[in-house]
Formats: sequence, C-alpha cells, structure tokens
Amino acid sequence: MKELEGGERVAQGDQASGLRSMASLEKPDPVQVVAVSSGKGGVGKTNIVANLAVAGALHGRQVLVLDADLALGNLDILLGLAPVYNLGDVLLGTRRLEEVIIEGPAGIRILPATSGVQDLTALTHEQQLRLQDGFLDIQSPPDLLLIDCAAGISSNVLYFSVVAHEILVVLSPEPMSLTDVYALVKVLSTRYQQKHFRIVVNMAKTAREAKHVFRKLTKVTDRYLTVSLDFAGWVPLDDYLPMAVCQQRAVVDLFPKAPSSRAMFELSGQLARWREEQPIRGGLLLFGPSVLWNQAKEGT
Repeated sequence: MKELEGGERVAQGDQASGLRSMASLEKPDPVQVVAVSSGKGGVGKTNIVANLAVAGALHGRQVLVLDADLALGNLDILLGLAPVYNLGDVLLGTRRLEEVIIEGPAGIRILPATSGVQDLTALTHEQQLRLQDGFLDIQSPPDLLLIDCAAGISSNVLYFSVVAHEILVVLSPEPMSLTDVYALVKVLSTRYQQKHFRIVVNMAKTAREAKHVFRKLTKVTDRYLTVSLDFAGWVPLDDYLPMAVCQQRAVVDLFPKAPSSRAMFELSGQLARWREEQPIRGGLLLFGPSVLWNQAKEGT
C-alpha cells in the first residue's frame, strides 16, 4: 500500500495484482482514464475538462466525467446542470454510483461532486473502495473517463492521479502556477513513482509564450527530478471562452470555430492518439471491461 497525505492509503498489493492480471487477458479495449490536475486553482482546469469531454463526444467517443473536487465541485454549474444526487450520496452508501450519473451536452455523462462538505476532502480507504466498486457496477462503461481533480496536492488529488492511466497537468503563464505544478509533479514522482506527465498550457497569448512556459518547467524538473514531461498543447484565452462560461456552455459546443475551441478539439484528438501510441498503463484502475470486472467481483 502507498501512503497518501494525511495518512490515507492507496490499496495495491493483491487487489492491484488482480487488476493487472485481468489486463493481460484477451478483451475489448480498456477504458482510457485521464486525471486532469493543476498545482493551483484559477488556471481553467475544469473548463478544459468540460470542453475535452464535449469535444470527445462530438468526435464519437463515449465520455464519462468524474468531478473529483469532492468538497467544492462545480463542473455541473459550469455546464448549467442541476443534479439531484451527487458522489457524496455514493460515498455515504445511500445511492449507487450509476444512479448519480447525469447526462450533459453532446451526450457526455457526469458524476457530480458535492459542494461545501469538508468530510470529503480526504477519502478514507473504505470510501475509495466504495467508489471503485461503484465503477465496477456500471453497465455501459465509456471509452474515456476524465477525472477533474481538485487543485493542489491533497490526498484526493494524489489518489486520483495514481489510479489514472495518464496525468494531464494544466499550467498557466503565472509564476505561481509554475511553482505549484512543480510541487505536484515532485510529490507524485518522488512518493508515488509517477514518472510521465502531459502538460497543457492554458490562457497563453501565443504558441511561443506557451512553449516558453513549458520550457521553464522542464528546466527545473530536468535539474531536480527524474520525470518525463510531454508538451500536450496550449489553449488561448480568447473572448469566446468567458462568453461561453457566462452562458454555462462548453465553448466547443457554442463557438466551435473559436481559437480556443480549435485548441480544445486538437487536445481531444491528442487524448485519442495517446491510447494508440502505447498500451494503457497505470496503477490501480478505476475502470475496465465490464464483463471481466463483474467476473472478478464474483470470484469467477
């Protein structure tokens, strides 16, 4: 088991071995799980998640989004949705995970978080297992699960990053964003052996600025850490983004030809190419082909 911040643990051992064994069997393509993190708030992470989800759905993917900012979730608000239940109900055991899922724009599915519930800022081991069991019970798994992590390096952020196949980190040109992203990468690499990170620069004025910000980050990580950072792209801050936010719509849906939308579509295409470039990897997997996972639960 790996210990997270605050003494929480990520279950591995026999459970992880069993999941990895299933991965070696002949089966349909596993669900691609991408955790989207940032070192600090205010860098547009949730907006990127929402638009990646809608862009993927518009390109034919079956997308599920987990709002993993469990105490201060706002993905539903960003998209103008009003869920009746949320993940807090799942973690309390009063609702099944599939009952909480709501449909969003372009047919994406969303697992909404709670808001203002301090008890969920650090999941217990029991709650982690309850969440994993909920995923195993979903009858129609997607082909892409996007996890919108909270900002910072809380135990929840570390947990959801560890269980994902890919970690996409959102960086902005602000100096504080660079410092906080470095802290996130450092913790995940030195404590939890995560060595590969995809970086997207948000709210950059030009491609040149975005690549300059990325180079500044890699200069520091190359010197002090043993990690691999890939430049996944950049998203400009144009006038269409705040207009879409005010209307509680995804910019790729409302203004598909906007510069920011084109960047989101390109990044969505990158996600699809990642799974073609290399086999799905990861530690504990939140998702897998439903048949195999149901068999595993039944002990067959």
